[in-house]
Amino acid sequence: MLLASVHPALGQSEKCVFQINNVERQGSVVETPQGTNYFAGGNVQLSCRGTQITMQSDSVAAYGGNLVRFIGNVKYRDSTITMDADNGTYFKKGEKWEARGRVVTNNLRTGSKLTGPALDYYRVVKGVRDTLEMFSTGRPRIEYTASDPGAAPGEPYIIVADRVRMKGNDRLWAGGKVTIDRSDFSARGDSLRLDTGKGDGTLVGGNPIMRGLGKDSFNIAGRRLDLRLNRRELTNVVAKGNGHAVSKEWDLVADTIGLDLKNRRLEQTLAWGDSIRPYANSPSYAMRADSLALDTPGQQLKEVRGFGTAWLGGNIDARTKQRDWMRGDTVVAQFVQRDSAGTRRAALNRIVARKGAQSYHLDADPRHPDRPSINYARGDQIVMTMKQGAQSGVDRVDVRGQVDGVQLEAADAPPAADSAARADSLRRGRAGR
Repeated sequence: MLLASVHPALGQSEKCVFQINNVERQGSVVETPQGTNYFAGGNVQLSCRGTQITMQSDSVAAYGGNLVRFIGNVKYRDSTITMDADNGTYFKKGEKWEARGRVVTNNLRTGSKLTGPALDYYRVVKGVRDTLEMFSTGRPRIEYTASDPGAAPGEPYIIVADRVRMKGNDRLWAGGKVTIDRSDFSARGDSLRLDTGKGDGTLVGGNPIMRGLGKDSFNIAGRRLDLRLNRRELTNVVAKGNGHAVSKEWDLVADTIGLDLKNRRLEQTLAWGDSIRPYANSPSYAMRADSLALDTPGQQLKEVRGFGTAWLGGNIDARTKQRDWMRGDTVVAQFVQRDSAGTRRAALNRIVARKGAQSYHLDADPRHPDRPSINYARGDQIVMTMKQGAQSGVDRVDVRGQVDGVQLEAADAPPAADSAARADSLRRGRAGR
Protein backbone atom coordinates (compact mmCIF):
# COMPACT_ATOMS: atom_id res chain seq x y z
CA MET A 1 0.00 0.00 0.00
CA LEU A 2 2.87 2.34 0.83
CA LEU A 3 5.12 0.92 -1.83
CA ALA A 4 4.76 0.54 -5.57
CA SER A 5 5.22 -2.66 -7.55
CA VAL A 6 8.68 -2.71 -9.12
CA HIS A 7 9.13 -2.68 -12.86
CA PRO A 8 11.61 -5.34 -14.01
CA ALA A 9 13.46 -2.77 -16.09
CA LEU A 10 14.67 -1.12 -12.88
CA GLY A 11 16.57 -4.25 -11.95
CA GLN A 12 15.05 -4.40 -8.48
CA SER A 13 13.41 -7.75 -9.24
CA GLU A 14 16.85 -9.40 -9.19
CA LYS A 15 18.43 -10.93 -6.08
CA CYS A 16 20.82 -8.60 -4.30
CA VAL A 17 24.55 -8.99 -4.96
CA PHE A 18 26.25 -6.66 -2.48
CA GLN A 19 29.08 -4.33 -3.38
CA ILE A 20 30.90 -1.96 -1.00
CA ASN A 21 30.86 1.69 -2.07
CA ASN A 22 32.39 3.41 0.95
CA VAL A 23 34.07 2.63 4.29
CA GLU A 24 35.66 5.46 6.27
CA ARG A 25 37.45 3.16 8.74
CA GLN A 26 39.32 -0.05 7.95
CA GLY A 27 37.15 -3.11 7.60
CA SER A 28 38.13 -6.63 8.61
CA VAL A 29 37.53 -10.04 7.10
CA VAL A 30 37.13 -13.23 9.14
CA GLU A 31 37.00 -16.63 7.48
CA THR A 32 34.79 -19.26 9.18
CA PRO A 33 33.58 -22.75 8.22
CA GLN A 34 30.20 -21.22 7.48
CA GLY A 35 31.68 -18.61 5.15
CA THR A 36 33.37 -15.22 5.12
CA ASN A 37 32.35 -12.64 7.71
CA TYR A 38 33.01 -8.97 7.07
CA PHE A 39 33.01 -6.08 9.59
CA ALA A 40 33.36 -2.37 8.83
CA GLY A 41 32.68 0.97 10.52
CA GLY A 42 32.35 4.62 9.65
CA ASN A 43 29.69 5.68 7.14
CA VAL A 44 29.51 2.28 5.49
CA GLN A 45 27.71 2.38 2.15
CA LEU A 46 26.58 -0.70 0.23
CA SER A 47 24.48 -1.25 -2.86
CA CYS A 48 22.92 -4.14 -4.75
CA ARG A 49 24.82 -4.50 -7.98
CA GLY A 50 22.86 -3.48 -11.08
CA THR A 51 19.98 -1.97 -9.10
CA GLN A 52 19.02 1.34 -7.52
CA ILE A 53 19.09 -0.18 -4.03
CA THR A 54 21.51 1.44 -1.56
CA MET A 55 22.06 0.83 2.16
CA GLN A 56 24.02 2.92 4.62
CA SER A 57 24.81 2.86 8.37
CA ASP A 58 27.48 3.71 10.95
CA SER A 59 28.63 0.06 11.10
CA VAL A 60 28.05 -3.15 9.18
CA ALA A 61 28.50 -6.82 10.07
CA ALA A 62 28.04 -9.35 7.24
CA TYR A 63 27.92 -13.06 8.01
CA GLY A 64 28.68 -15.58 5.32
CA GLY A 65 27.15 -13.40 2.68
CA ASN A 66 23.71 -14.49 3.86
CA LEU A 67 22.93 -11.92 6.54
CA VAL A 68 24.01 -8.30 6.90
CA ARG A 69 23.45 -6.24 10.05
CA PHE A 70 23.36 -2.45 9.83
CA ILE A 71 23.95 -0.62 13.12
CA GLY A 72 23.22 3.05 13.77
CA ASN A 73 21.66 5.68 11.49
CA VAL A 74 20.47 3.13 8.97
CA LYS A 75 19.26 4.33 5.56
CA TYR A 76 17.69 2.16 2.86
CA ARG A 77 16.91 3.62 -0.57
CA ASP A 78 15.48 2.33 -3.82
CA SER A 79 13.52 3.85 -6.68
CA THR A 80 10.27 3.58 -4.70
CA ILE A 81 10.94 4.19 -1.02
CA THR A 82 13.23 5.73 1.54
CA MET A 83 13.53 3.95 4.87
CA ASP A 84 15.40 5.23 7.94
CA ALA A 85 15.87 3.31 11.21
CA ASP A 86 18.16 2.88 14.19
CA ASN A 87 19.15 -0.63 13.11
CA GLY A 88 18.47 -2.96 10.20
CA THR A 89 19.09 -6.48 8.99
CA TYR A 90 19.09 -7.78 5.43
CA PHE A 91 18.47 -11.50 4.93
CA LYS A 92 19.80 -12.76 1.64
CA LYS A 93 17.54 -15.79 1.84
CA GLY A 94 14.09 -14.52 1.01
CA GLU A 95 15.41 -11.01 0.25
CA LYS A 96 13.93 -9.67 3.48
CA TRP A 97 14.79 -6.35 5.12
CA GLU A 98 14.12 -5.77 8.85
CA ALA A 99 14.14 -2.22 10.20
CA ARG A 100 14.02 -1.63 13.96
CA GLY A 101 13.83 1.42 16.22
CA ARG A 102 12.35 4.75 15.07
CA VAL A 103 11.49 3.45 11.61
CA VAL A 104 10.37 6.07 9.06
CA THR A 105 9.37 4.95 5.56
CA ASN A 106 8.36 7.33 2.76
CA ASN A 107 6.75 6.35 -0.52
CA LEU A 108 8.40 8.38 -3.28
CA ARG A 109 5.53 7.60 -5.64
CA THR A 110 2.51 8.60 -3.55
CA GLY A 111 3.90 10.57 -0.59
CA SER A 112 2.52 8.08 1.95
CA LYS A 113 4.50 7.60 5.15
CA LEU A 114 4.85 4.92 7.85
CA THR A 115 6.43 5.44 11.25
CA GLY A 116 6.82 2.88 14.02
CA PRO A 117 9.29 0.76 16.00
CA ALA A 118 9.46 -2.25 13.67
CA LEU A 119 9.01 -3.01 9.97
CA ASP A 120 9.65 -6.11 7.84
CA TYR A 121 9.90 -5.41 4.10
CA TYR A 122 9.77 -8.14 1.43
CA ARG A 123 10.68 -6.63 -1.92
CA VAL A 124 9.72 -7.97 -5.35
CA VAL A 125 12.30 -10.54 -6.50
CA LYS A 126 12.09 -12.66 -9.61
CA GLY A 127 11.49 -16.29 -8.64
CA VAL A 128 10.80 -15.36 -5.00
CA ARG A 129 7.72 -13.09 -4.99
CA ASP A 130 5.91 -10.99 -7.54
CA THR A 131 4.22 -8.62 -5.06
CA LEU A 132 5.94 -6.65 -2.33
CA GLU A 133 4.80 -7.12 1.26
CA MET A 134 5.32 -5.17 4.48
CA PHE A 135 4.60 -6.09 8.10
CA SER A 136 4.74 -3.65 10.98
CA THR A 137 4.06 -4.12 14.71
CA GLY A 138 4.25 -1.96 17.82
CA ARG A 139 1.34 0.28 16.80
CA PRO A 140 2.70 1.91 13.64
CA ARG A 141 1.23 5.11 12.23
CA ILE A 142 0.47 5.35 8.52
CA GLU A 143 -0.18 8.61 6.67
CA TYR A 144 -1.93 7.24 3.62
CA THR A 145 -2.43 9.84 0.90
CA ALA A 146 -5.71 9.78 -0.99
CA SER A 147 -4.33 11.17 -4.26
CA ASP A 148 -3.88 9.12 -7.40
CA PRO A 149 -0.33 8.48 -8.65
CA GLY A 150 1.03 11.57 -10.38
CA ALA A 151 -1.59 13.87 -8.84
CA ALA A 152 -0.89 16.47 -6.17
CA PRO A 153 -0.92 14.82 -2.72
CA GLY A 154 -4.25 15.14 -0.96
CA GLU A 155 -5.04 15.10 2.72
CA PRO A 156 -3.88 11.73 4.09
CA TYR A 157 -5.86 9.18 6.04
CA ILE A 158 -4.10 8.63 9.38
CA ILE A 159 -4.29 4.88 10.18
CA VAL A 160 -2.99 3.54 13.50
CA ALA A 161 -3.20 -0.06 14.74
CA ASP A 162 -1.33 -2.56 16.89
CA ARG A 163 -0.14 -4.39 13.76
CA VAL A 164 -0.38 -3.81 10.01
CA ARG A 165 0.18 -5.90 6.90
CA MET A 166 0.44 -4.36 3.44
CA LYS A 167 0.60 -6.11 0.09
CA GLY A 168 1.20 -4.50 -3.27
CA ASN A 169 0.12 -0.95 -3.95
CA ASP A 170 -3.29 -0.95 -2.43
CA ARG A 171 -4.06 -3.73 0.05
CA LEU A 172 -3.87 -3.27 3.80
CA TRP A 173 -4.92 -5.26 6.85
CA ALA A 174 -4.76 -3.74 10.33
CA GLY A 175 -5.61 -5.29 13.68
CA GLY A 176 -5.85 -4.22 17.30
CA LYS A 177 -7.53 -0.92 18.27
CA VAL A 178 -7.63 0.43 14.73
CA THR A 179 -8.21 4.16 14.24
CA ILE A 180 -8.70 6.07 10.98
CA ASP A 181 -8.67 9.87 11.09
CA ARG A 182 -8.97 12.74 8.68
CA SER A 183 -10.30 16.28 9.04
CA ASP A 184 -13.79 15.24 7.86
CA PHE A 185 -14.24 11.96 9.77
CA SER A 186 -12.83 9.52 12.30
CA ALA A 187 -13.45 5.77 12.62
CA ARG A 188 -12.72 3.16 15.27
CA GLY A 189 -12.78 -0.65 15.27
CA ASP A 190 -10.77 -3.73 16.10
CA SER A 191 -9.83 -4.83 12.55
CA LEU A 192 -9.58 -3.12 9.17
CA ARG A 193 -9.37 -4.46 5.62
CA LEU A 194 -8.74 -1.87 2.93
CA ASP A 195 -8.31 -2.36 -0.82
CA THR A 196 -8.01 0.97 -2.59
CA GLY A 197 -7.51 -0.81 -5.93
CA LYS A 198 -10.98 -2.33 -5.80
CA GLY A 199 -12.24 0.66 -3.82
CA ASP A 200 -13.63 -1.14 -0.78
CA GLY A 201 -12.89 -1.96 2.84
CA THR A 202 -14.36 -3.34 6.05
CA LEU A 203 -14.09 -2.28 9.69
CA VAL A 204 -15.17 -4.91 12.24
CA GLY A 205 -14.86 -5.81 15.92
CA GLY A 206 -14.91 -3.64 19.01
CA ASN A 207 -18.26 -1.99 18.11
CA PRO A 208 -16.97 -0.17 15.00
CA ILE A 209 -18.12 3.42 14.61
CA MET A 210 -17.53 6.29 12.21
CA ARG A 211 -18.05 9.95 13.07
CA GLY A 212 -18.38 12.69 10.51
CA LEU A 213 -16.70 15.86 11.74
CA GLY A 214 -17.43 19.51 11.20
CA LYS A 215 -20.58 21.62 11.36
CA ASP A 216 -22.83 19.01 9.70
CA SER A 217 -21.66 15.93 11.58
CA PHE A 218 -23.01 12.38 11.67
CA ASN A 219 -22.32 9.11 13.48
CA ILE A 220 -22.84 5.59 12.14
CA ALA A 221 -22.27 2.34 14.01
CA GLY A 222 -23.05 -1.36 13.66
CA ARG A 223 -21.52 -4.78 14.08
CA ARG A 224 -19.66 -4.18 10.80
CA LEU A 225 -18.93 -1.13 8.64
CA ASP A 226 -18.38 -1.68 4.91
CA LEU A 227 -16.58 1.12 3.06
CA ARG A 228 -16.64 2.14 -0.59
CA LEU A 229 -14.08 4.44 -2.17
CA ASN A 230 -13.79 6.17 -5.52
CA ARG A 231 -10.25 7.23 -6.44
CA ARG A 232 -9.38 6.57 -2.79
CA GLU A 233 -12.05 9.03 -1.59
CA LEU A 234 -14.69 7.68 0.81
CA THR A 235 -18.10 7.66 -0.92
CA ASN A 236 -20.25 5.13 0.97
CA VAL A 237 -20.50 3.57 4.44
CA VAL A 238 -22.85 0.66 5.26
CA ALA A 239 -23.51 -0.43 8.85
CA LYS A 240 -24.63 -4.06 9.05
CA GLY A 241 -26.22 -5.53 12.18
CA ASN A 242 -27.71 -3.24 14.85
CA GLY A 243 -27.23 -0.24 12.60
CA HIS A 244 -27.49 3.16 14.30
CA ALA A 245 -26.96 6.50 12.57
CA VAL A 246 -27.37 10.02 13.96
CA SER A 247 -27.24 13.42 12.26
CA LYS A 248 -28.37 16.90 13.30
CA GLU A 249 -31.80 16.18 11.78
CA TRP A 250 -32.57 12.58 12.80
CA ASP A 251 -31.74 9.50 14.86
CA LEU A 252 -32.09 6.27 12.86
CA VAL A 253 -31.96 2.57 13.82
CA ALA A 254 -32.26 -0.45 11.50
CA ASP A 255 -30.68 -3.79 10.69
CA THR A 256 -28.72 -2.15 7.86
CA ILE A 257 -28.00 1.53 7.22
CA GLY A 258 -26.11 2.96 4.24
CA LEU A 259 -24.74 6.50 3.93
CA ASP A 260 -23.83 8.01 0.55
CA LEU A 261 -21.24 10.80 0.67
CA LYS A 262 -20.43 13.40 -1.96
CA ASN A 263 -17.59 15.89 -1.60
CA ARG A 264 -17.24 14.66 2.01
CA ARG A 265 -20.87 15.54 2.84
CA LEU A 266 -23.81 13.28 3.56
CA GLU A 267 -26.12 13.11 0.52
CA GLN A 268 -28.48 10.17 1.14
CA THR A 269 -29.27 7.58 3.80
CA LEU A 270 -30.90 4.20 3.12
CA ALA A 271 -32.15 1.84 5.84
CA TRP A 272 -33.77 -1.60 5.75
CA GLY A 273 -34.14 -4.77 7.81
CA ASP A 274 -36.40 -7.33 9.46
CA SER A 275 -35.15 -7.93 12.99
CA ILE A 276 -34.75 -4.16 13.52
CA ARG A 277 -37.33 -2.39 11.35
CA PRO A 278 -36.10 1.05 10.25
CA TYR A 279 -37.22 3.81 12.60
CA ALA A 280 -36.19 7.47 12.24
CA ASN A 281 -36.86 10.02 14.95
CA SER A 282 -36.30 13.78 14.95
CA PRO A 283 -37.54 16.88 16.80
CA SER A 284 -40.28 17.38 14.18
CA TYR A 285 -41.29 13.87 13.07
CA ALA A 286 -40.95 10.11 13.50
CA MET A 287 -41.12 7.57 10.67
CA ARG A 288 -40.95 3.80 10.31
CA ALA A 289 -41.32 1.40 7.38
CA ASP A 290 -39.87 -1.78 5.91
CA SER A 291 -37.28 0.48 4.23
CA LEU A 292 -36.49 4.18 4.43
CA ALA A 293 -34.67 6.64 2.18
CA LEU A 294 -33.59 10.05 3.47
CA ASP A 295 -32.36 12.62 0.92
CA THR A 296 -29.97 15.26 2.30
CA PRO A 297 -28.37 17.09 -0.66
CA GLY A 298 -25.88 19.60 0.64
CA GLN A 299 -26.45 17.86 4.01
CA GLN A 300 -29.91 19.46 4.38
CA LEU A 301 -32.95 17.21 4.81
CA LYS A 302 -35.21 17.49 1.74
CA GLU A 303 -37.28 14.29 1.54
CA VAL A 304 -37.93 11.05 3.42
CA ARG A 305 -39.55 8.06 1.72
CA GLY A 306 -40.94 5.01 3.49
CA PHE A 307 -41.81 1.79 1.63
CA GLY A 308 -43.80 -1.16 2.98
CA THR A 309 -46.34 -0.50 5.77
CA ALA A 310 -44.97 3.01 6.16
CA TRP A 311 -46.01 5.33 9.01
CA LEU A 312 -45.12 8.95 9.73
CA GLY A 313 -46.00 10.88 12.88
CA GLY A 314 -45.66 14.57 13.62
CA ASN A 315 -44.80 16.32 16.86
CA ILE A 316 -46.25 14.92 20.08
CA ASP A 317 -49.03 17.22 21.34
CA ALA A 318 -48.11 18.53 24.79
CA ARG A 319 -51.69 18.26 26.11
CA THR A 320 -52.92 15.00 24.62
CA LYS A 321 -49.50 13.26 24.34
CA GLN A 322 -50.59 12.09 20.86
CA ARG A 323 -49.22 12.62 17.35
CA ASP A 324 -50.87 13.44 14.07
CA TRP A 325 -49.98 10.58 11.74
CA MET A 326 -50.34 9.18 8.25
CA ARG A 327 -49.70 5.70 6.94
CA GLY A 328 -49.90 3.66 3.77
CA ASP A 329 -47.95 1.24 1.66
CA THR A 330 -45.77 4.23 0.70
CA VAL A 331 -45.34 7.52 2.55
CA VAL A 332 -43.32 10.45 1.19
CA ALA A 333 -42.51 13.45 3.41
CA GLN A 334 -41.02 16.66 2.00
CA PHE A 335 -39.20 19.22 4.12
CA VAL A 336 -38.17 22.87 3.96
CA GLN A 337 -35.46 24.62 5.93
CA ARG A 338 -36.65 27.17 8.49
CA ASP A 339 -34.93 29.26 11.14
CA SER A 340 -35.44 28.09 14.71
CA ALA A 341 -33.74 30.11 17.44
CA GLY A 342 -31.09 31.19 14.94
CA THR A 343 -30.52 27.65 13.64
CA ARG A 344 -31.68 26.25 10.30
CA ARG A 345 -33.92 23.23 10.90
CA ALA A 346 -35.91 20.94 8.63
CA ALA A 347 -39.70 21.39 8.92
CA LEU A 348 -42.41 19.20 7.39
CA ASN A 349 -43.93 20.80 4.30
CA ARG A 350 -45.98 18.12 2.52
CA ILE A 351 -46.82 14.46 3.16
CA VAL A 352 -48.24 11.97 0.65
CA ALA A 353 -49.52 8.50 1.62
CA ARG A 354 -50.45 6.02 -1.12
CA LYS A 355 -52.26 2.65 -1.27
CA GLY A 356 -54.36 1.96 1.79
CA ALA A 357 -53.70 5.51 3.00
CA GLN A 358 -54.94 6.59 6.42
CA SER A 359 -54.58 9.82 8.36
CA TYR A 360 -55.22 10.80 11.98
CA HIS A 361 -55.30 14.48 12.84
CA LEU A 362 -56.09 16.49 15.98
CA ASP A 363 -57.65 19.95 15.60
CA ALA A 364 -57.59 22.40 18.49
CA ASP A 365 -61.07 23.31 19.76
CA PRO A 366 -61.19 26.82 21.29
CA ARG A 367 -64.22 25.82 23.38
CA HIS A 368 -62.54 22.70 24.74
CA PRO A 369 -58.76 23.24 24.91
CA ASP A 370 -58.21 19.85 26.57
CA ARG A 371 -60.43 17.95 24.13
CA PRO A 372 -59.35 18.57 20.52
CA SER A 373 -61.39 17.44 17.55
CA ILE A 374 -60.31 14.18 15.94
CA ASN A 375 -60.27 13.67 12.18
CA TYR A 376 -59.70 10.18 10.78
CA ALA A 377 -59.75 9.54 7.03
CA ARG A 378 -59.07 6.69 4.60
CA GLY A 379 -58.52 6.72 0.87
CA ASP A 380 -56.43 5.54 -2.04
CA GLN A 381 -54.19 8.57 -1.54
CA ILE A 382 -53.96 11.26 1.12
CA VAL A 383 -52.02 14.51 0.74
CA MET A 384 -51.41 16.63 3.83
CA THR A 385 -50.05 20.17 3.35
CA MET A 386 -48.54 22.03 6.29
CA LYS A 387 -48.91 25.72 7.10
CA GLN A 388 -46.19 28.04 5.82
CA GLY A 389 -44.26 30.84 7.46
CA ALA A 390 -44.17 31.29 11.22
CA GLN A 391 -47.31 29.21 11.68
CA SER A 392 -47.22 25.49 12.29
CA GLY A 393 -49.66 22.63 11.96
CA VAL A 394 -51.82 21.23 9.17
CA ASP A 395 -53.20 23.61 6.55
CA ARG A 396 -55.06 21.21 4.25
CA VAL A 397 -55.83 17.50 3.86
CA ASP A 398 -56.86 16.07 0.46
CA VAL A 399 -58.22 12.52 0.29
CA ARG A 400 -58.56 10.87 -3.13
CA GLY A 401 -60.00 7.65 -4.51
CA GLN A 402 -62.39 5.55 -2.42
CA VAL A 403 -62.86 7.80 0.59
CA ASP A 404 -64.39 7.45 4.04
CA GLY A 405 -63.64 8.77 7.50
CA VAL A 406 -65.03 10.32 10.63
CA GLN A 407 -64.86 13.69 12.40
CA LEU A 408 -65.32 13.68 16.16
CA GLU A 409 -66.09 16.89 18.03
CA ALA A 410 -66.09 17.39 21.79
CA ALA A 411 -69.69 17.84 22.95
CA ASP A 412 -70.80 20.54 25.37
CA ALA A 413 -71.62 19.27 28.85
CA PRO A 414 -75.39 19.26 29.66
CA PRO A 415 -76.50 22.32 31.69
CA ALA A 416 -76.60 21.80 35.42
CA ALA A 417 -80.14 21.52 36.88
CA ASP A 418 -81.36 24.53 38.94
CA SER A 419 -81.14 23.85 42.67
CA ALA A 420 -84.66 25.23 43.30
CA ALA A 421 -86.07 22.95 40.62
CA ARG A 422 -84.33 19.99 42.22
CA ALA A 423 -85.83 20.90 45.63
CA ASP A 424 -89.38 21.25 44.16
CA SER A 425 -89.00 17.89 42.47
CA LEU A 426 -88.10 16.33 45.78
CA ARG A 427 -91.17 17.86 47.50
CA ARG A 428 -93.49 16.53 44.84
CA GLY A 429 -91.94 13.16 45.22
CA ARG A 430 -92.65 13.04 48.96
CA ALA A 431 -96.27 14.21 48.50
CA GLY A 432 -96.99 11.38 46.10
CA ARG A 433 -96.01 8.67 48.55
